[in-house]
Amino acid sequence: MTPVRLVGRACLRLLEGIGAVTIFAARALAGIAAHPGELARQLLHIGWLSLPVVGLTALFTGAALALQIHSGGERFQAGDVVPAIVAIGMARELGPVLGGLMVAARVASAIAAELGTMRVTEQIDALVTLSTDPVGWLVSPRVWAAILCLPFLVGIGDVIGIMGGWLVGVNALGFNSATYIANSWAYLEFWDVASGLVKGAAFGLIVALSGCWFGMHAGNGAAGVGRATTSAVVAASVGILAANFALTGLFFR
Repeated sequence: MTPVRLVGRACLRLLEGIGAVTIFAARALAGIAAHPGELARQLLHIGWLSLPVVGLTALFTGAALALQIHSGGERFQAGDVVPAIVAIGMARELGPVLGGLMVAARVASAIAAELGTMRVTEQIDALVTLSTDPVGWLVSPRVWAAILCLPFLVGIGDVIGIMGGWLVGVNALGFNSATYIANSWAYLEFWDVASGLVKGAAFGLIVALSGCWFGMHAGNGAAGVGRATTSAVVAASVGILAANFALTGLFFR
């Protein structure tokens, strides 16, 4: 019966972990209005300071996408579809996913390192001693800031990515500027953009929860903080890709 015990123990640990994360997320979401000043600070840190990396990523992605689509489309005499596919691809997939991954690399690691250091130096224990809920004070503002900021970052990234495709299309591929812009808007529908913004909010929740969870449960010493930071980025990245698959199947099946 030893193999059965091992499987059962693993399943119980998995369910226990899912339950703990779910309760942690519910507590974090329940504290939206607890500390508006900290929420404003996190909005600046997560949203505004992430804009350069998201914008540059979207710009070069849109430009490279235009080159790839034109090169592949010419094999089938379909090079004129570049504007439409760049716009749809950025709005539906590449804008939300790459924006979420860039924010995960920047924000999840920073949150995990910050909270992990506070855990190691017993600052979180001090909050508990002062009858202050550490989840409401430290986690909720970060989670809600990420949820609110990611859709805006995704929307701006979509625009910049389409602009990158336009720059390449007009200057390198011989497209007429007015025709390129008209074709981009002609084939772009409302749900293409809205689905990407919804994905952005979901990815923001995943990024912030990953950073906060691993930071709050960091091990002792510098090594524990390092492991927490690495785990947060990996979990956020994998979670974004898995959530993207699930949401794409839900929205466009």
